[in-house]
Amino acid sequence: MMEIPVTLSSVVIATLIALWLSIRVGQMRGKTKTIHGDDGGGPLTRRMRAHLNYVENTPLVLLLILVIELAGRTGLWLSIVAAVYFLGRVLHAIGMDGEGPTKPRMIGVLITMLTMLGLAIYAALIWFGVV
Repeated sequence: MMEIPVTLSSVVIATLIALWLSIRVGQMRGKTKTIHGDDGGGPLTRRMRAHLNYVENTPLVLLLILVIELAGRTGLWLSIVAAVYFLGRVLHAIGMDGEGPTKPRMIGVLITMLTMLGLAIYAALIWFGVV
């Protein structure tokens, strides 16, 4: 059986962050007394969007990590990239609590986009036999 430790650890961390984001949404539902739907663009909506943005992007990152690892191109660098990605997602979620643009949100978005782009380029290079 092939070992995929970076993927395995990334999925565990991804799941814990998703749980944390879900709890944050539930807490805000209690504060805003909003059982269903959202609060029309207020703090609950921002937390819901942070959670949804996470689940929109994270599966692709996990899939890229998996295929890179299955291609035998794993190493400490891939673990570091995954860790930076998750840090970026936490920063984004925290930044979404602000009413306007915040530095944590902007940094989180930048980290997410650069991680996705970098992993996609590296996976393409593997595909084309360059690396």
